[in-house]
Amino acid sequence: MTHSVTFIPGDGTGPEIADATRRVLEATGVEFDWDFQDAGVDVYESEGNPLPERTLESIRERGVAIKGPTTTPVGSGFRSINVALRKEFDLYACIRPCKAYEGVRTRFPETDVVIVRENTEDLYAGIEFEKGSDEVEKLRRFLADELQSPTRDESGISIKPISVFGSERIVEAAFNYAEENGRGKVTAAHKANIMKFSDGLFLEVARQVAERHPDIEFEDRIIDNLCNQLVSRPEEYDVIVLPNLYGDIVSDLGAGMIGGLGLAPGANIGSTGAIFEATHGSAPKYKGQNRVNPTALLLSGVLMLRHLGQAEEADRMERGIAEVIRKGEKVTYDLKPTRDDPSAVGTSEFADAVIEEMS
Repeated sequence: MTHSVTFIPGDGTGPEIADATRRVLEATGVEFDWDFQDAGVDVYESEGNPLPERTLESIRERGVAIKGPTTTPVGSGFRSINVALRKEFDLYACIRPCKAYEGVRTRFPETDVVIVRENTEDLYAGIEFEKGSDEVEKLRRFLADELQSPTRDESGISIKPISVFGSERIVEAAFNYAEENGRGKVTAAHKANIMKFSDGLFLEVARQVAERHPDIEFEDRIIDNLCNQLVSRPEEYDVIVLPNLYGDIVSDLGAGMIGGLGLAPGANIGSTGAIFEATHGSAPKYKGQNRVNPTALLLSGVLMLRHLGQAEEADRMERGIAEVIRKGEKVTYDLKPTRDDPSAVGTSEFADAVIEEMS
């Protein structure tokens, strides 16, 4: 079976790590029909739009895309290309595995957790009112007069919507991921002890969803306690599901625990589409130097293979990546004991080593 996938190289170092990832994916033996499309600062400079309609149409037609890092142009009107894609395709579930591989320098070698972050609601929904605006003053008067909840002068205000619908589908996604990937426990993180009507709703819905999945253990943790326990005993956690803001923070915490964003894959999945991407930036200062670590996008490719039903090939690709890292010989500078190690290889050579391990 041939899989039709939109391929977005990105900009900065994106095309280098994207090409490395494409070669490794093809070496698994899975057949791909790539549709190469543009996004990022390069196409913005040439066309005035960092996310052309042809790119969006390609993703609509295929339903699956893999994307290298992109730079959001300053002053373009886009908060983020990634955010724009999530909104366009309602990619409500951000899946971020955080797994420590042997050979990586980390204080938390036992870490193997999966962060499932809600992508569309919470404070990141972008419902904000600027200090001094007519809108914020109207809102402040309503809060003070109707709800007896006055706010200080010169306040900016953000609204935190959390719905039953949004909570149910993200917690369901977490349990489905656990069931499909042999995971035994889901932890819902929240601050329901303080935010009783938003985080409290999230927790209430999570408990209801958990009842539909009796074979998966369920627990909940207050978010600050979760962060404390993650760095003291990470082995106790498996799949963690969180509202948007907490999920953003904890997924970066998890990346730090496994060696950094260069090792952290990402998948943004909705009911009608999925986009797989590295979680780090485009690092334009390293553009064209064949230097950066492609592991994050390679592992995102592993997630894509699993999404496409190619579990055996996904496992083989992950084993190849893990073995290259474990041996520590043909790895990029950031995976060496010292960053100036002359034996470090480039992006392309790292991919070559993974392909060799897979053969």
